[in-house]
Amino acid sequence: MSRLAEFRKLEEQLAQQLAELEALKNDSALKKEIEFEEKLRALMSEYGVDVRGLIAVMDPEYRPLAKKAQTGSGPRKAREVKVYMHPKTGERVETKGGNHSILKAWKAEHGVETVESWRVQ
Repeated sequence: MSRLAEFRKLEEQLAQQLAELEALKNDSALKKEIEFEEKLRALMSEYGVDVRGLIAVMDPEYRPLAKKAQTGSGPRKAREVKVYMHPKTGERVETKGGNHSILKAWKAEHGVETVESWRVQ
């Protein structure tokens, strides 16, 4: 793309964004929201309350998602080892998850419920 074409494209985008900005400046709902925010910030400043303090007052039960993860009961519990034994062949499979290739083959051939009935531990 030539520099002139790039310039005109950017100029057109800028004009479009300026038109959107002018439309927003005349939006009464936006004006009310801005006024509310200004009054709320002034009130918070007057009483020395920050956003966290305001949230604590308005919703004491609120816990951010990041905090919930941090306040967990420590590291994840290790997965238990599951042992399956094929009744006809005597083949034994030990796995901590369901992504074991032999176990998948058994489930595809014999069905999930049947293979689960072969579980030893």
